[in-house]
Amino acid sequence: MSANADQHMTTADVAPGRRPIDGVAVWLYAVAAMVFTMVVLGGLTRLTHSGLSMVEWRPVTGWLPPMDDAAWARVFEMYKGSPEYREVNADMTLAEFKGIFWLEFLHRLWGRLIGVAFAVPFAYFVVKGMVSRRLGLWLVGIFALGGLQGGLGWFMVKSGLVDQPDVSQYRLAAHLSLALLIYVLILWIAIGRRVGRRSEQVDDIGHSIPSSAIRRTAAGLLGLISITIFSGALMAGLDAGLTYNTFPLMDGSLVPDGMMTMSPVYLNFFENITTVQFDHRVLAVSTFFAVLGFWWRLRGGKLPTPACRAASAMAAMVVVQASLGIATLLLVVPIALGVLHQAGAVILLGTAVWALRELTPK
Repeated sequence: MSANADQHMTTADVAPGRRPIDGVAVWLYAVAAMVFTMVVLGGLTRLTHSGLSMVEWRPVTGWLPPMDDAAWARVFEMYKGSPEYREVNADMTLAEFKGIFWLEFLHRLWGRLIGVAFAVPFAYFVVKGMVSRRLGLWLVGIFALGGLQGGLGWFMVKSGLVDQPDVSQYRLAAHLSLALLIYVLILWIAIGRRVGRRSEQVDDIGHSIPSSAIRRTAAGLLGLISITIFSGALMAGLDAGLTYNTFPLMDGSLVPDGMMTMSPVYLNFFENITTVQFDHRVLAVSTFFAVLGFWWRLRGGKLPTPACRAASAMAAMVVVQASLGIATLLLVVPIALGVLHQAGAVILLGTAVWALRELTPK
């Protein structure tokens, strides 16, 4: 993204000594928080096996849940035709069905609310002339990605309604990745609108590492964290966390047997439970040491205070996230820890965006 895509406000009309409130930035932070909540809800629906309870997609007319007994009977009968009911929940009662239905309904409703929370204020800011043409185009693009995300979510769910009661790990990873792309873009713009930032200080920090190298490293960390999250989504789609529940060894060794049993070989990296979990471990450990190494090398450097805070937050969060990941694995993915681990991944990603944006010139 262009570093200039998020420019609009100036301090010209602000009283001396007062920091202006950027309404657009506040709105974007609020939407980012809603996207974060959406990702956490998505993790909860997956871990509670609620995601396949709604077997139809009504993007326009699906705002309301079943309102009477006849409506509940209809949706339950539809669910009975799904592989999940036939193979897993054949003895489920209507009352039990409502328990999983409500969580998936909330997940979809929250997605619709994000659309409203984005579109209505955006229209207001455009009418008031508070959004430049360049920024407006970026925001229209993000809104379009949100619509695509809704369709991709149904595409994912549909994969679990055909032959087996599991969604495709590819579609799950794509669904999560697109949500996080939207989250990253919104944060990038919101952080970049901070009034009074002097990112030119990064070019004269008096540090042994050239400023361009710092930015490249921060960008690399953002990429590494993103890839690690993607690998975690593959793990989730394959339920790979339910096996090899020891750390750091897998089945008594650092490199377990059975990693390259599929043909062609590349399938092992996406469909072999052993390989997928091994890859996620390697990526997670690499992320852990890379982030801490980045923070360690920057200690004492003359970076702007916000950039130092961002790097410190990223370092603290990677420790928390690694601890959550190990605990989740050792305890065989309890729901609470699984949700916290997914939430931690999004927060860690957000700190990486924060750090890179603070190090990027306007």
